[in-house]
Amino acid sequence: MSQKDKVNVRPETLRPFPEWEPPSPDEIRQVFVLAGERRGLKKLTGAQVADLVGASSTGAGVGKGSRTVRKWVGGESRIPYGAWSILCYEAGFGLIWRSEGLEKALTDPDADNPEA
Repeated sequence: MSQKDKVNVRPETLRPFPEWEPPSPDEIRQVFVLAGERRGLKKLTGAQVADLVGASSTGAGVGKGSRTVRKWVGGESRIPYGAWSILCYEAGFGLIWRSEGLEKALTDPDADNPEA
């Protein structure tokens, strides 16, 4: 079973921006886990996510960036498409900003894993 089979991330959240539906807080947390597992971690922390997607103003994983990520997973604010796209790529869902990204991610679980 691939990692993508273990989670329930709706296909609507894995589409190019014009057709994109924002993920739920649960889907965001699930993608943090998948992205972390691909890096050999249990999950990515809020500070790691902030640094990865550029939400950390200091680049050191402290302050407003981590708070921003907490708002995404708490449902207080919507995750920007660009940040979601980076996280989905890191989680193994492919290049969702491209039209063929979703189809490739759903049919080839190793599409963006050069080590596979």
